[in-house]
Amino acid sequence: MGRRCSGVRGALALVALLFVAQSRSCWGLNSRSGDPEKSPQSDPDPWEVQQRHKRSWVWNQFFVLEEYTGNEPLYVGKLHSDVDKGDGKVKYVLSGEGATSIFTIDENTGDIHATKRLDREAQAYYTLQAQAVDRFTNLPVEPKSEFVVKVQDINDNEPKFVDGPYLAGVPEMSPLGTMVVQVEATDADDPTYGNSARVVYSIVHGQPYFSVEPKTGVIRTALPNMDRETRDQYVLVIQAKDMVGQMGGLSGTTTVTVTLTDVNDNPPRFTRDSYQYTVLESLPLQSVVARIKAADADIGSNAEIDYRIMDGDGPGMFNITTDEDTQEGVIILQKPLDFETRSSFALRIEATNRNIDSNFLSLGPFSDTTSVKVTVEDVNEPPIFSTTLSQMVVSEDARTGTSIGRVSAHDPDTSNSAIRYSIDRNTDLERFFNVDALSGVISTAKPLDREANSVHNLTIFAIESQDPMQIGKGVALVTVLDINDNAPVFAMDYETLLCENALAGQMIQTISAVDKDEPPSGHRFYYALAEPVATNLNFTLRDNKDNTASILTKRGGFRRREQPVYRLPVLIVDSGSPALSSTNTLSVRVCECDSDGVALSCGAVAYTATGLSTGALLAILGCIITLLVMVLLIVTMRRRKKEPLILEEERDVRENIVRYDDEGGGEEDTEAFDMVTLRNLNVIRDPNVRRDVTPDTPTFFHYPSASRPAYKNLPDNVVFREFIWERLKDADVDPSAPPYDSLQTYAFEGSGSVAESLSSLESLSTDSDQNYDYLSNWGPRFKKLADLYGNSEGAGVFS
Repeated sequence: MGRRCSGVRGALALVALLFVAQSRSCWGLNSRSGDPEKSPQSDPDPWEVQQRHKRSWVWNQFFVLEEYTGNEPLYVGKLHSDVDKGDGKVKYVLSGEGATSIFTIDENTGDIHATKRLDREAQAYYTLQAQAVDRFTNLPVEPKSEFVVKVQDINDNEPKFVDGPYLAGVPEMSPLGTMVVQVEATDADDPTYGNSARVVYSIVHGQPYFSVEPKTGVIRTALPNMDRETRDQYVLVIQAKDMVGQMGGLSGTTTVTVTLTDVNDNPPRFTRDSYQYTVLESLPLQSVVARIKAADADIGSNAEIDYRIMDGDGPGMFNITTDEDTQEGVIILQKPLDFETRSSFALRIEATNRNIDSNFLSLGPFSDTTSVKVTVEDVNEPPIFSTTLSQMVVSEDARTGTSIGRVSAHDPDTSNSAIRYSIDRNTDLERFFNVDALSGVISTAKPLDREANSVHNLTIFAIESQDPMQIGKGVALVTVLDINDNAPVFAMDYETLLCENALAGQMIQTISAVDKDEPPSGHRFYYALAEPVATNLNFTLRDNKDNTASILTKRGGFRRREQPVYRLPVLIVDSGSPALSSTNTLSVRVCECDSDGVALSCGAVAYTATGLSTGALLAILGCIITLLVMVLLIVTMRRRKKEPLILEEERDVRENIVRYDDEGGGEEDTEAFDMVTLRNLNVIRDPNVRRDVTPDTPTFFHYPSASRPAYKNLPDNVVFREFIWERLKDADVDPSAPPYDSLQTYAFEGSGSVAESLSSLESLSTDSDQNYDYLSNWGPRFKKLADLYGNSEGAGVFS
């Protein structure tokens, strides 16, 4: 059995093909036995187990080029078995990867073709199984063998930068050859076959600043000392080409953005040698006087600057700090400005880089200095007191108008305006003091009382005469000196208890005194019983010489029944000059005490009441209750008394006129009100009994109650009167009629007219045969009536 890679049929051709295939490793022969080599991946076949056949073919691999673009299927190779005698009894079968879908076999000849374009980068080889079987029984005549179809690579993929585009950075001022970044391109072609995947790198755009190593793709600086402040960014185009860069190779490109990072290679520099600023002398402390900035071409931390005042006028007057956001030097006022004292200041300020790179010290020094002149402008300032706090004293018995001190203020400006003084009355609400507007002398305005207010804190205003808006403030602290004007009194309200079993000489109370005055040497009080009781036989007083006194009994045997309370007038004298005294009454209550001297009950002894019995007391109580009940009944009845329903005759009914602003429809309104009712008054109504009293209404003509008078047969004056009385009586007995204090209006038309009534309402309600055609001759004013009554047709419409 043999295998052929061409269509040659002869034995000589077969030997030649076997030799060529062996040289390309297409297949191999077993030189020792001449048996075919079985692939180690082939499965044992049952037919082979039953009977061992001598093999005459060997499987290895076929090669096929990728990306075949021909119109016919690509010929891969040929399978042939020695069993095949050419009589058509042997059929070749192909199975495995891509069988029938990609690879087909001619079952008669064993020719293998590829029906689709193959891509090595998608799949590099295919494993297939071939077998020769009997065409009629489908039994294998050869065991199944496995072989590989390998896709041979061509250069059909360009190199690609998977990680591109690139971003890289390199410090400015870097030396020549400093590495920036390494780029890498990959080629999907077979790196083991030819040069299709061998890539070299070159720089397309970016010279002469940068270079790239052809084999490694490492990008380096090609110029030394590139300055970021001149140009901070470069965009490079890097090319990768396969086939070792030879002509016909495929290539791919990527971009590399290189940013020069900053280093501190630029010192700070002031743009001017000197600066001038002007401020008002009224500028508050900690305010910003000026802002200066030293320019630094660097960025970030390399541009951070520290400022300091090297020298200047007025030490401690100003301070300078760095604004971290803007890197400006902020000059701040530390002490108050005074134009009259100093009108200008000269400062020497230094700016130094905070972070200095030792590699670039040769480019220094990294500091600079400048001069700053601050000019103070004069402003109209308020008056200033010579002393902020003026302390004064005055005796509380000083007369009104007594001078107690003087305040003084002056205008600090060069104008030296005159000053006027006044007291802030919010600090002297009761107006105890006055101040002279011109001299500033403070005097009393009313008597003072140290015990009420010992210290007065006055705010004094100093106002410029030329500019009253300029007001200075000072404080005058007035202390009121004490005099002895208050007599001593008891320190508290004493409750003195005396036991009935007290002995003579027993102390029952210790008293003390207080005095609102405050003498410099302290208080000294003297006690004694007042003259009326100084020689009494019950109690005595002992001065303890320590501003206290003790009350003692002169005898024993006190009895509540005899006298429950004793009142002792105590005289207290102070040590002032002149001395003042007061008499205070001490109440002593006699109590029943136990053996330990604890009071059990005090005051007068209760006596048992005799006279009235319990029955008499109950009778008196019953009478009192009866009187109270009667009074309540009378009050209740008076409250329930009703006012009369009928109004006083003096009251005028015209005061209760009710007005209705309803407007009628005129002659054409035939449905708003039926005037027939006013003419037909003989209708008998069923009287309804009113809930209140029905008044008796007089009538001028007596007629039976069962019938109404015939109004048309009565004189007109009697008709009107009877009509009114009739309506009044109907209203009195009608529960739904208005109250008596209302005014009712009735419209009644008499029957005395010779021409009868022309009312359209009455005409419509009667069966009159009168001809009204003559109305058309009366002029335009009667045209409406003529239209209504001039013919029977018009009348019929309104009938």
